[in-house]
Amino acid sequence: MEFRGYKREDGRFGVRNHVLVMSSVLCSGNVVDAIGKVFPDVMTIQHAYGCGYGPDDFFTSLNTFSGIVNNPNIGAVLAIGLGCELLKSEYIAQAANGKPAESLEVQDAGSAATTKKGIEIVERLIQHVGHQNREAAPVSDLIVGLKCGGSDAFSGVTANPAVGAAADRLIREGSSVIMGETTEMIGTAHIMGRRCPDQQLREQVEQVINDQEALVRGYLGELAGLVISPGNIDGGLSCITEKSLGCIAKAGTSPIVQLVDYAGKPTNKGLIIMKTTGYDIDDLSGMAAGGAQIVLFTTGRGTPAGSPVCPVIKIASNSRTYHKMEGDIDINAGAILEGDATVAGIGEDIFNLLLRVANGELTRAEINGSRPFSCLKQGPSF
Repeated sequence: MEFRGYKREDGRFGVRNHVLVMSSVLCSGNVVDAIGKVFPDVMTIQHAYGCGYGPDDFFTSLNTFSGIVNNPNIGAVLAIGLGCELLKSEYIAQAANGKPAESLEVQDAGSAATTKKGIEIVERLIQHVGHQNREAAPVSDLIVGLKCGGSDAFSGVTANPAVGAAADRLIREGSSVIMGETTEMIGTAHIMGRRCPDQQLREQVEQVINDQEALVRGYLGELAGLVISPGNIDGGLSCITEKSLGCIAKAGTSPIVQLVDYAGKPTNKGLIIMKTTGYDIDDLSGMAAGGAQIVLFTTGRGTPAGSPVCPVIKIASNSRTYHKMEGDIDINAGAILEGDATVAGIGEDIFNLLLRVANGELTRAEINGSRPFSCLKQGPSF
């Protein structure tokens, strides 16, 4: 089975052909914003940090940005820094694996001159990617992220199992599927552990989930089971274990083949677990850095969030949310509740839409220009 994508210098295929303009530190975000206003179709990222880092956050951000500039959906990159920050723009540009990538620093010439120079560079990069055409690529080249946000009591009954069916189909075709949100697997360590084919991987997966539970219990004590959002509760979820059981349904039934750190790139084909938080935007960035070209995102309460790097396909768990936010959501899994569709049928619809998106069809989030970005931050600031 094939899709038509953009072949990159490292042999991978992108489903989009973006020029990316990004700041290495928030202090240079004004220049990124100015360039984005000149070229509205160019993807822009303003990094909220970049300075005052401890080592953990520095390397997390550097690994994330290195993965993002090498995501196959990115055809060319311009990184813009201030000049005195720890995470310099030149480090980001140097991480690009063969694709056109340049860097600028505002302190070299000031905002106005840097903006002017950046516009000249972006014009050149747009011309470069404009010469690239789609060509046939195997579906096995796809890496697909799995995400849920604004979950409700129906997420684990309709949307998540349907995504699980699509994930199983992708894996049968030889693709890789990344599921994060280890913070939302609390209470399922024994279930996820059984899905690991070898003892070492089983112990690693169980340890990650149990560590998350211990962390929450350390903060909340007897209230640890209630570590869910107010919207989750309004949507009918009662505790984190109930939410977790619904969350892992996105992973279908395939065995787990690898555990990777946040922003880590899978080296195996199949179901990958990525150590991420439950925060939607951080997770999208981490999966994009891991190489995901597309993300399947289920929601019960509704969310418009997309990504500047990958198309995000939204699947509603219930028809009420779908009809309220039809301009934000791509597929209505609520039809399962009403007896008008099956989990397998909606799973097939998701798979078919994913292929159309891989071939260029825009998702609702892309049409709406929803491109939030944030990167995991875990250590102290100085």
